[in-house]
Formats: sequence, C-alpha cells, structure tokens
Amino acid sequence: MRNLISLADLTPAELDRIVRRAVFFGREGVDRRSLAGKQVGVYFRKSSTRTRTSFWSAATRLGADVITYGPNELQLSTGETVEDTSRVLGQYLDALVVRTNEDVEEIRRLGSSPDLAVVNALSLDEHPTQAIADLATLTERFGSLDGLHLLAVGEGNSSGAALALATALSPGLRLTLLCPSGYEVPKDKLDLADELAGGKAAVTQVTHPDEVEGPVDAVYTSRWQTMGVAKANPDWLKDFEGFQIDDAFLDRFGGPDAVFLHDLPAVRGQEVTDEVLDGPRSVAWRQAYHKMTAAMAVLEWCVVSPGN
Repeated sequence: MRNLISLADLTPAELDRIVRRAVFFGREGVDRRSLAGKQVGVYFRKSSTRTRTSFWSAATRLGADVITYGPNELQLSTGETVEDTSRVLGQYLDALVVRTNEDVEEIRRLGSSPDLAVVNALSLDEHPTQAIADLATLTERFGSLDGLHLLAVGEGNSSGAALALATALSPGLRLTLLCPSGYEVPKDKLDLADELAGGKAAVTQVTHPDEVEGPVDAVYTSRWQTMGVAKANPDWLKDFEGFQIDDAFLDRFGGPDAVFLHDLPAVRGQEVTDEVLDGPRSVAWRQAYHKMTAAMAVLEWCVVSPGN
C-alpha cells in the first residue's frame, strides 16, 4: 500500500506516471477492473461535490466496493485516537480517501497503518489530487507539459500550493502565481517546491497583474473564499479588484491558444465571468471530469502493485 498525502512525497517519475494514467482513462476509459475485490472508504469532514463523488465513481468503475463516512460517523468524533482508527480500518479497507481542510499531519497519522493506503482529498495546505487533475487536463489539451506557462490567479490556497509542488516535479512546466498582497501561497510551500526541483523550480509569485510576464498558455483561478470560509476583513473583496478573469484578462495575458481552468465551484461574476467560464476557451468542465480520472489513477497507484 502507498499513501498519497502530499505531492512532495512523489518523485517526478511517479507523478508523471499517475498523470499519464489519468489522461489514458480520459481518452480510453477503464481498460481493466484493477480494484476488483478491494474496499475503499471515503471520509469527508468538509463539503464536497466533485472530489467526493469522483472518488466514489472512480473506485466503483475500477471494481472496488465503497463505503462513505460523514464528519461524525467514525469514533474519531468521540475521542478514539487517529492511530487506533487507522489500525482498525486497515483490517477492513484497502484505501481511505480523506478530506479535512485541516492540518495535513492528521492525515499522515491516518496513513500510519502499513495495511491502509490513505489519499489526501484536501487538507488546509494542499489539494494534491486536484493538481493531478489539472496536469491531466493540460497534458490532454497540449500533448505535453514541457514548455507550457500556467498563470494561477487569486488566493494562494491549497490548490495553488499543490500546483507549485506539481510544477516543481514537472520539468519544463512554468507557473506564475498572481495573488493579491496578503493572500499569497505561503513561503514555506514555495521553498519546498524549490527544494524538490533542486533549486530550479520554475515558480514565480507576484502580487500585481502588471508583474506578470506573458504570454501564458493557460489561466487558472479558484473561488476567492476557499471552502466557502468567510474572511475576517469585511472589505476583503477590495483586495481582489483587478483579479477577475474576463475576456479582456484572457486577451491581455493569453497566447492565441490559451485556455481557461477553474477547480470549481465557481462564484460567477466574482472571480470569473459567465462568458469565460462557459466560453470556447474554457476547459473547466473537462477539468472537472479529470477529477474522476485522476482519482482512478491515484487509487490504482496506491492500491495495486506496480506491474499488476
């Protein structure tokens, strides 16, 4: 069993293998029921439309049985330790997909059983499976990540952090993070990305659109209130003025074949206009589909032995 808790735990070759498998699933469909006879748990303590459903669908399409747990359905909510929970669930399940939107260390503790593969489906500081879906979308669209320039706009949230780590593990991919001042991807994540790339990570973070060096091949955004959590500053929207993705923004920074990505859900009229999200340059809906193909690739990688 192998865990996927942070992209930083992967090698470039492992990430590339998972991404390419996701692209394969997107193009060819399921070629074998590689999880037949396996059991997968899906434990979400935070709301989810795409990630929870895509992992359920991914596991069942690959032949696994799935059990889902809500935020108060495990004895974790009554005081049982994370380690005891992991030890027990490892006797029943082959994999556990977890979303907490809290410190990733709890997920690492859940992954302490050698009999249970644990997948991080979003923690406070990283959304690794989202980045895999993003890379699969770009690979499918452009054929390769080599030479691409991705511009990620908005709050430096868990998706932005995951993109930074994914870029560090993807030679030839370039990422510019455009975040309002005070809402950047944390420095420790950027330092980790640089470390993963041996000091050569092609990740730049800026705080004003005028600092972006285009053209770019793809523009990516997320909703500005991560997980719908309200910000302390009641006037926070003023900090995001000039960061909405509309046709003029795409025309300003995008090359002739530039595409638009969004990890969804979207707050239409806030971080993106209807014209962009539903327009011809948007691949956001295909990106949402690749959340399922990424889930299939991740579960297969975690549970099935190489070569099987």
